[in-house]
Amino acid sequence: MNIQEIFKVLANEHRYQMLQWLKYPEQHFPPHACQVPGFHGGVSVGLIVEKSGLAQSVVSAYLDSLRKVNLVESKRSGKWTYYRYNREFISQFINELGLKL
Repeated sequence: MNIQEIFKVLANEHRYQMLQWLKYPEQHFPPHACQVPGFHGGVSVGLIVEKSGLAQSVVSAYLDSLRKVNLVESKRSGKWTYYRYNREFISQFINELGLKL
């Protein structure tokens, strides 16, 4: 895990906001949005685009940055891609960060 890369990704306010939305998707998206079979809490890129007001290509790039540092997980279903908060990794990251300070 590269802590600098994670902080660099989180330094962008839009990426950070998306991560916060995915942390509690039921508070930020319609109830049906988080009901992806086999991928609880997953939200489609389209819904994140709508909420953010950013272009789909920008949202996809931001979400991919979050995925590359393991802050979110993704699942492709047909032509749709869903993202969710990676609770396990983030808990480990927080624990490790606490040990390094």
